[in-house]
Amino acid sequence: MELRFFEIYRRSEYVFLLLEGAAFSIVLTLAAAFIGFAFALFLSGVRFAQIRYLETVATCYVEFIRNTPLIVQLFFVAFGLPMLLGYQWPFWAHALLALTLNFSAYFSEILRAGYGTVSDGQREAAAALGLSNMLIFIKIILPQAVAKMYPSLASQFIFLFLTTGVISEIGVNDLTQAGKFIDSRTFRTFEVFFTLTLLYITISLGFKLLLVGLQRYLFTWQAAR
Repeated sequence: MELRFFEIYRRSEYVFLLLEGAAFSIVLTLAAAFIGFAFALFLSGVRFAQIRYLETVATCYVEFIRNTPLIVQLFFVAFGLPMLLGYQWPFWAHALLALTLNFSAYFSEILRAGYGTVSDGQREAAAALGLSNMLIFIKIILPQAVAKMYPSLASQFIFLFLTTGVISEIGVNDLTQAGKFIDSRTFRTFEVFFTLTLLYITISLGFKLLLVGLQRYLFTWQAAR
């Protein structure tokens, strides 16, 4: 088989599509991870505090998300909910919502596991000093849980990025969609998807380096212990 990568690179239109798709995938990943993490803090906090009724709702939500495929959730958010509730968003907004909901559930489980690593003695000592339950959670439990579970959260974030290719199924112009478009015009399937593979690996490694640097910056206090 003759490899003809130049059919992709010689046209600026294709190069621009790949770069635009890569940028969109990166931005969508960051947005979904940020919002999803904020929602995960709420979900895990509700379950950790065992707030009546809310704990049950949060548990059902997390188990529902974790036991259904992402693509099913994506189609439900993009096509089911608009029909049910009578609204219409651009496809990128549906993709952002689906990714946010999906990863908030996984992030919350990771955080909840981290809360359990903080010893009871620390909580009891803080309570003996007169700290409220909210302050104990924010000042003592949450920082230690995030620090201990940071590698798992970082891995989940990388996984989030790699799954963004699914959103091309609803027509969002991400990196995978750009590759599919170029493939449909050039019929150079191997070359196109080999290029996509290299781009995904490069971006994933870039994220990994960024997250390692962030860990060293945020959790220097843990290394000093």
